[in-house]
Amino acid sequence: MRQPIILVLGLMLAIGGCGAREVLLTKPATVPTGVDLSGQWLLRDSSGSTQPAVRETLVHVFLETGTAVKVTQTASGLFISFDRSVVEEYRFGENRTVSVGEITADRVSGWEGSSYVIETLDKDGAKLVDSYRLQDRGQTLNRSISLWSRNQKQLSLEQVFDRVQL
Repeated sequence: MRQPIILVLGLMLAIGGCGAREVLLTKPATVPTGVDLSGQWLLRDSSGSTQPAVRETLVHVFLETGTAVKVTQTASGLFISFDRSVVEEYRFGENRTVSVGEITADRVSGWEGSSYVIETLDKDGAKLVDSYRLQDRGQTLNRSISLWSRNQKQLSLEQVFDRVQL
């Protein structure tokens, strides 16, 4: 009699877990030694784009892009300006709710190795993952963007920015 009860409870937990909303885990706030994303960057290349249903997600409103990007890194966060019009602020190790108009989402951001990663999750479970990392001894900024909906990747984009010497 005990085995059927355990089997039924296990099945109920498995079914209930399928509908559970994803939870974003807080990322480390400690800046890796020698990593400073600050600079002015100009888009060199954009490849690998696929976007069959990006606008069907709420989280797409949190995606900012531009050909000229200015990054200012402070001791506690990043300010990223896209084409001198939109400035996004990210606090290292943040775990908060963000909004654009009536659309709200959960956001975490922080360091994964030498990459700065921002994850934004909307109420429907669609997730935007945006990461920045330096390459070529700090002369290139690589940005990876992916948007997930219903466990399927809806957008995959790699951008390469070259440092602008002032």
